[in-house]
Amino acid sequence: AVVSTQSTGAAVIMRIREPRTTALLFNSGKMVCTGAKSEEESRLAARKYARVVQKLGFPAKFTEFKIQNMVGSCDVKFPIRLEGLYAQHGQFSHYEPELFPGLIYRMLRPKIVLLIFVSGKVVLTGAKDRNDINAAFECIYPILKNFKKK
Repeated sequence: AVVSTQSTGAAVIMRIREPRTTALLFNSGKMVCTGAKSEEESRLAARKYARVVQKLGFPAKFTEFKIQNMVGSCDVKFPIRLEGLYAQHGQFSHYEPELFPGLIYRMLRPKIVLLIFVSGKVVLTGAKDRNDINAAFECIYPILKNFKKK
């Protein structure tokens, strides 16, 4: 594994090519791994980082692995009237197009944040597992269909 490192002061940044991920290693011994495309890839990458740290002479152990945040994205293939969505779902959403082009929708169950764009692209984040992502999409899709641009 090719590893590149750089220090930010509070953490060391490491990168590997396969699976293509980035890790932040903190002096507390904790590590955050980002960029993996699946749960399995994330676990494999975290193991590889732990192995690199061991090879550098540190007494690293691979323990307490958990997924903290999953991100999903999709395209509903139709444009969305964000103003209308915001007008009717204001209690769950935030929309300031002059600051950010997407509507931020905070779903309560499952507890997921969605970024919804006029183009029909949707980013879902904050999930602990992929079932939350799927459930959030199943929940939002009928709502988005109601705000399809004519």
